[in-house]
Amino acid sequence: MAGQSSSASTATNIMLAVYEKKTTSLDLYRPLRNYISMFFSEREAQNLEDDLQTVKQYRSDLERQPDPSPTSRRDLLQKYFKALCLIETRFPISPDNDHINTVTFVWYDAFKQKQKASQQNIHLEKAAVLFNLGAVYSQIGLSFDRATVEGRKQAIHAFIAAAGSFAFLRDNAATKASMGTSTTVDLSVECVGMLERLMLAQAQECVFENTIAKGSTPGVCAKISRQVGLYYEEALAALSVASLKDHFDKGWIAHVQLKASLFYAEACYRYSLELHEKEEIAEEIARLKSGSSMLSEVKKSSRGAAAQLLDAISKLEANINRNLDRAVKENDRVYLMRVPSPSSLPPLPAFSMVKIMPMNEVLDASKEKMFASLVPDSSAKALSRYTEMVDDIIRTQAEKLQQGSELTRVRLKEMDLPDSILSLEGNFMLPTDLKEDVEAVQISGGPAGLAAELQQLMDLRRVNHELLVQTEELLQKEATEDAQFRSQFGTRWTRPQSSTLTKNLQDRLNRFAANLKQASDSDARIERSVRDHSALMSILDRRPIESALPTLARPIMSMDANEDAIVGALKQSLRQLETLGAQRAGLEDMLKEMKRKDDVLPKLMTSTGSYEDLFRKEIAKYDPIREDIAQNIEAQEHLLLQIQAQNEEFSAVFNLEDYKASREKCYKQIQAAIAKYREIKENINEGLKFYVTLQDAITNIKQQCSDFVMTRNIQCREMIEDVQRQMAGLSFQDRKNTGSYSYPAVNQPHQRSSSQPPSDPQNVPHPRSQTSYYQPPEQSTVPAYAHPPSPYTTSQQPPPYHIPAPGAPYPPPQAQHPTSQEYGQPAYPGWRGPYYNAHGQQPGSLP
Repeated sequence: MAGQSSSASTATNIMLAVYEKKTTSLDLYRPLRNYISMFFSEREAQNLEDDLQTVKQYRSDLERQPDPSPTSRRDLLQKYFKALCLIETRFPISPDNDHINTVTFVWYDAFKQKQKASQQNIHLEKAAVLFNLGAVYSQIGLSFDRATVEGRKQAIHAFIAAAGSFAFLRDNAATKASMGTSTTVDLSVECVGMLERLMLAQAQECVFENTIAKGSTPGVCAKISRQVGLYYEEALAALSVASLKDHFDKGWIAHVQLKASLFYAEACYRYSLELHEKEEIAEEIARLKSGSSMLSEVKKSSRGAAAQLLDAISKLEANINRNLDRAVKENDRVYLMRVPSPSSLPPLPAFSMVKIMPMNEVLDASKEKMFASLVPDSSAKALSRYTEMVDDIIRTQAEKLQQGSELTRVRLKEMDLPDSILSLEGNFMLPTDLKEDVEAVQISGGPAGLAAELQQLMDLRRVNHELLVQTEELLQKEATEDAQFRSQFGTRWTRPQSSTLTKNLQDRLNRFAANLKQASDSDARIERSVRDHSALMSILDRRPIESALPTLARPIMSMDANEDAIVGALKQSLRQLETLGAQRAGLEDMLKEMKRKDDVLPKLMTSTGSYEDLFRKEIAKYDPIREDIAQNIEAQEHLLLQIQAQNEEFSAVFNLEDYKASREKCYKQIQAAIAKYREIKENINEGLKFYVTLQDAITNIKQQCSDFVMTRNIQCREMIEDVQRQMAGLSFQDRKNTGSYSYPAVNQPHQRSSSQPPSDPQNVPHPRSQTSYYQPPEQSTVPAYAHPPSPYTTSQQPPPYHIPAPGAPYPPPQAQHPTSQEYGQPAYPGWRGPYYNAHGQQPGSLP
């Protein structure tokens, strides 16, 4: 029933401990496994075999007590209670047919062990385990040596844990366990409430022992002693109710009653010592009389109490009476004060140094993994509903935060903040898109780099012109030589004239020359545009570009010289606004983190009450952050109104409107300069592309002309030999056997007969017959160009020449012979629209 212990230091250390409840053997393994197999699957039952064996072992250890030490029993009881919480939400145990109806829990009363309760529900099991947990904690508290400071501290901790266990039992399980047809008194709300007060009284008593050991003042000792007495009085009041009065042993009731009176008298005694120091003799006498009277009265009902406790009462009574006699004598001789009636005195002050230990964390089963894979439909639906509630909160609050940030951005932009403040400090800022455009221009070389590109354009034009001149000189030289021989030999010079064979080549060269002329005109227009707009584009060479922006200057004259104060106040408000923005970002992160960590399923699985109550409790944890968000938004509204007023004053003092107008004008100038630069840059690039492609084409036609001249030179030497033989009177036969030579048009390879020249000069045909060996111009393998393409247009497809990279403006001549493509070269498509319209407005230029 109860254990007693005494300390060598003082006889008042006699305290009570509660014995555990007893139970009968019970097999939980088989019923639980059968339920899993039936309502889930056999495979699930196999997967949960370890959990089932663990529960079986817990129940077996609870019955047999293989390790009777209080700390081992405490750990076992805590683990088993958590397992019961998990079982309760997954395994319905009741007499119903579709429930686990083969399990009956049996527990005996801890104070009347012949009385027992048997129920087919898990509430009795949970209540009994909690009762035993409180009992074990009381035994642990009683086991420490309270003669030492550390022993008293450990005893205090154990007793408040016992009080917490009984309080948890009272609030969560006692009522449900008492609703069955078979119950015991020890699990009633009244009994566990009494045990909670008793454990608190014993914890406060340990504090009192500590206070005495430390030598605290009489006033402090009196307050702590009085609280010990109050706790014992509450326990005694609970023991006096009808349901408990006859249930406990007389020794328990006498013990609690004596302790209540003892510590009331102790408080009177300690308080009187303080009164004596203050020379408040009248109240001292009254308090001592009250304490003495209490002890005299309680000794009449001390039957069954421990002898040590009675001895402590006698010693305290002797001390009180001795001090009382002394005080009465002093009052009669010196003070002569009227002693008040003890009943008229105010209550003694009390101070509690202990409180019950919350057991919610200790007994929380939501973090346990046992039977985690078994999720009933009701829990799954409840989880879905809770998740929707949380998502709605997160979504609503996130929208508020985003709207607050967007509102700040829009309002500041309307007020041109913080740009105007930065401008005043010399920290200019371009709009992001304009800044990026300027950086792109500067990376590509900027207006200062256009001169080098123009020089490159001129160099390529010169190279093309030189190639064209060289090609024309080749043909001209060959034609001059042909004319000389024709004049020398007259009608004997029967091969076609050069002008006839080179007509196509000459036409193409003429077209190239025309293209070069048009390209030169375009180049001139580009150069002129660069000169005309150099002043406009020079702003793009400013580094950094912000240095080109106008400055916001302080007013030249000031009436009250408060500009610094205005600026300082506005900057301070902007910093506060920035702080609010950072807080919003942090609040949004906190919301997401709370949602991520909000795992309510284990609590749903262990909850035995209403889901709605659990939801309200869990959702309430979002209330502080919701309140923080609301306060942040409200503070921002007030701050924006303040900033608006401050900005109006700032704008008036610093003439901000004129500054904005000049700044916008500068922005437009930069935009116009960028547009003009891009236009010129595009035209230069097209010119470079044109010249590179044209150079390839002229190089190819030059190669064809070289081949043509070489072939004509060979033919010339052979014809000279023929003419000389004719003039020497050689026979035609010899000539016939010598072989004939044809003079192909351009692009046809020279072919010479492999036969040896005949020895009969009589067979030489008439020279006129040789004209059949020359193809007419229209049969040339290189087709003539119909019309030269217009320069600087993009509509015509450029010839398929490889265009080298911009870094190689002078590609090497191509050695291959094109077969049948045109060599007409389109002019580069750079100058369209306004550049051909002398009176048109140039795009991107300033008005």
